Amino acid sequence: MSKRFLTIVVMVFLSSGLTLSFCSRPSPLPTVKIGLNAPLTGASSQIGASVICAAQLWAEETNAAGGIAWGDKKYPLELIIVDSKSNAATAVEINTKLITLDEVILIVGPPDSNEALPAGEEANKRKTPMISPRSDNPALTRDRPYLFRACLLHSAQGPLCAHFIKSEFAFTKAAVLYDIADEGSKSIAETFRQAWEQSDNPGSVVADEHFIAKDTDFSSPLIKIVHSEAEVLFIPQHPDQTARIVQQARQLGWQKPIVGTHDLHSGDWVRACGGDCRGLFFITPFVAPGAIGVAKDFIEKYKTKYGVEPDEVAALTWDSLGLSQQALRECGRPSEDPAKNRQCLRDALAKIKEYPGITGRISFKGTGDPVKCAVIAKINDQGAFEFFKPICPL
Repeated sequence: MSKRFLTIVVMVFLSSGLTLSFCSRPSPLPTVKIGLNAPLTGASSQIGASVICAAQLWAEETNAAGGIAWGDKKYPLELIIVDSKSNAATAVEINTKLITLDEVILIVGPPDSNEALPAGEEANKRKTPMISPRSDNPALTRDRPYLFRACLLHSAQGPLCAHFIKSEFAFTKAAVLYDIADEGSKSIAETFRQAWEQSDNPGSVVADEHFIAKDTDFSSPLIKIVHSEAEVLFIPQHPDQTARIVQQARQLGWQKPIVGTHDLHSGDWVRACGGDCRGLFFITPFVAPGAIGVAKDFIEKYKTKYGVEPDEVAALTWDSLGLSQQALRECGRPSEDPAKNRQCLRDALAKIKEYPGITGRISFKGTGDPVKCAVIAKINDQGAFEFFKPICPL
């Protein structure tokens, strides 16, 4: 996403104050209020811009079609957007305000775990459904019945990557390189290792190496990996770290496949990595090139409105709102008691089966963690992301 595009989004938001409402026109019908808790300023502003752009488009389209369906009727939708400023404490305050003052029926966001976990505790305590588009930390939904996510748990990425490598290449020897100080990276590496070694077709991790976040020279672990018998390198790391690791691995002579995780869908890291990253595979919920059906329609609408392709954050936000619409259809007539409406929505969300989302079909089996497939993307010879194949849990 370009800086110019992000600047335009920020200017539009700030010129409107802290909240933005999207209603077709004043109506005597009850208004359905959905809160959006997202970072539009601060370190995560680029992620927040994708959240808000997708949500605006969804709200405009929904109201243009007569409003949001609740049971067998449609009502005006008011989308209340508040900037978390990339701050966890602010995200908590926002959820309190959205629930107690704005009386929203549901909150979408925050997208990232560092804000979603504490803000989610507030939503769960106040018995208000919350859907985070991309928080993949298992703690988000653990013992929190009102919390949901649209993305896969990060613990699912390791097994899916192991399955992809074995099915695609028939390799049996792998290397893993991860940040031992990063709980997410460490967790994905562990689940990859378990799936790789304990499946019906077990392999071996012949080089299990790690580093710490501040490191920029990865030559020591990479030399061990290059001189091992590994046939593939698995790196569950953030984009900037992955770019440096891949470049240094190539300099040391590694020419075998490299597989990464969903964080690689974000940012402009491929340009910094250059030709060294071409041919790299990574797992992601969504990739625009090669999309068909409802995903293709969404991409075309998004590009028409904003002039850029949607990223995975935008797609997951669209699905978060679509899931809320699906659940509201099952709730019958609205009650005058907000607590009853929120409870009905929570119960309906937990029972959703085969929702046809932009990021694939989504089901919930009584918890807030979705059952869904993912996509394996590849960086092609032009340095662009492209769809490679779908990958589903076994």
